[in-house]
Amino acid sequence: MTVVGCSGSFPGPDSPASCYLVEATHDDGTGERTWRLLLDLGSGALGSLQRFADPLAIDAVLLSHLHADHCLDLCGYHVLRRYHPDGQQPRIPVWGPAGTADRIARGYDLDPDPGMHEDFVFSEYDDAGQEVVLGPFTVTATPVLHPVTAFALRVSAGGRTLTYSGDTAPCEGLDRAADGVDLLLAEASFRHGDDNPPAIHLTGRECGELASRAGVPRLVITHVPPWYSAEAAADEAREVYDGDVVVAAVGQQHDV
Repeated sequence: MTVVGCSGSFPGPDSPASCYLVEATHDDGTGERTWRLLLDLGSGALGSLQRFADPLAIDAVLLSHLHADHCLDLCGYHVLRRYHPDGQQPRIPVWGPAGTADRIARGYDLDPDPGMHEDFVFSEYDDAGQEVVLGPFTVTATPVLHPVTAFALRVSAGGRTLTYSGDTAPCEGLDRAADGVDLLLAEASFRHGDDNPPAIHLTGRECGELASRAGVPRLVITHVPPWYSAEAAADEAREVYDGDVVVAAVGQQHDV
């Protein structure tokens, strides 16, 4: 897993908004190759992605939810795939909550029909969650607690598993998604001790409590807004969690 963008809510001086590149080798019957998924493609992430992978080599995009800082660089990705000098590129899967295709079309001021359907194969998670198989990956989308429909994404390949919280407050769905994984990538948009509004985001401490309950060995703190300290969020987590805690940074790589 490579961190492409990890700034919370909007791009910061050191990072674009949310995007994570997940790679695994797989033989699909035509020979072994590397499969590549993107978890979210938020504001500014498409530029950063080009440092770590050929954007035309992405096999699928999976969106946690439809806030701009998690999805709107699909508009630029549409331009890259549609108007590339080598010609219009084959359609690839894009998974997201209900309404994803129309949301992205509106973001680029397109009529929903055809919108971007000629560039992407849009599919929607169901309300109870969804299991998606893409090459070597099995991705389980689990509903979580946020002001809009949102999902945690649990990604498995080769007997190893990571969970990406997306944006969420503490909830039972997040606990299920994180249980027993090898790496937990969790957002910490709020600070412990502040008068935070309910049912929106996690604090660093809540990330640590989640990792402890889930029994995971590694916690990566992400999605900290530029106005807060990511290291302070990690310190909150360390107060309640004994495992390895890392602060996400652009270009950081984790073998799961």
